[in-house]
Amino acid sequence: MLDSITQHIFSQPPTATLYHYTSLSGLLGIVNSRELRASDIRYMNDSAELRHTLDLMINQVTHRIVSGTDNPNTLNQFLEWLSHRVVGGPMLFGASFRANGNLLSQWRGYSEQDKGVSLGFNPQRIAACAERQQFQIAKCIYDSRLQTELITQVMDAVETLAASVDIDNPDLNLDQVFEGIEGDILRIAAVIKHPSFAEEEEWRLVSPVISLEQDENAVRFREGTSMLVPYYAFDLSDDTTRQIYLDHVFLGPTGNSELSMKSIELFLQQSGASPARGISYCQIPYRQRRA
Repeated sequence: MLDSITQHIFSQPPTATLYHYTSLSGLLGIVNSRELRASDIRYMNDSAELRHTLDLMINQVTHRIVSGTDNPNTLNQFLEWLSHRVVGGPMLFGASFRANGNLLSQWRGYSEQDKGVSLGFNPQRIAACAERQQFQIAKCIYDSRLQTELITQVMDAVETLAASVDIDNPDLNLDQVFEGIEGDILRIAAVIKHPSFAEEEEWRLVSPVISLEQDENAVRFREGTSMLVPYYAFDLSDDTTRQIYLDHVFLGPTGNSELSMKSIELFLQQSGASPARGISYCQIPYRQRRA
């Protein structure tokens, strides 16, 4: 069923340094708090990633109905349910890492000019933190063929599950059946990304489903581009020493690289977070922003 698909996706642990692009303000916040803000996945890139997965499912359902499936009503009901739950369903939180810590596209997209840094975390330490907090981490899937195969498996599982319930039960509500697999669907959707973003080589850290009824203080809020963004504070530190483990740090394009690297080095040293392989300048030519 779907849980086995999810387990397979999240079964390969990272082995190389995991980079997180941020600003100097983000660097201060992350190191001082020992936390990473994992945003509700619905608020990441304006829900475009979830929309991509939904489109893949719509295409798969259309293909099955045209091909003569035995369960057209079930599949259409599933899509109707899913279209509403993309916005109004349970909360799932994610944080992004990159396998490449020095990409021009990422400096442009995730950090302010003159103020960008890429924090390289020890992958084993991140995996241990994730396990302790019941998070999972997986490499994002960009290959369109693999995405189609995965969505095919998901829809097979949905049809199998729906067929296993008592269709003669007048009290049957398929929406309740679908809600039982919602967490797995969201986790799968969290690691499916449009092929055009393959350069990013993203690893996605994904939370369990968070219920406000279980812990009303678990969800916090930050200011986004145009709205408040719900987030969950992911603890980056060692459980006993409160140490944060950095492998390496890149400084993004800036006109004051030597001074900036020196101050970052002093700050990390003072904070007990000196990266094992030091700090490097990105070597990307600096272009001053025009007035």
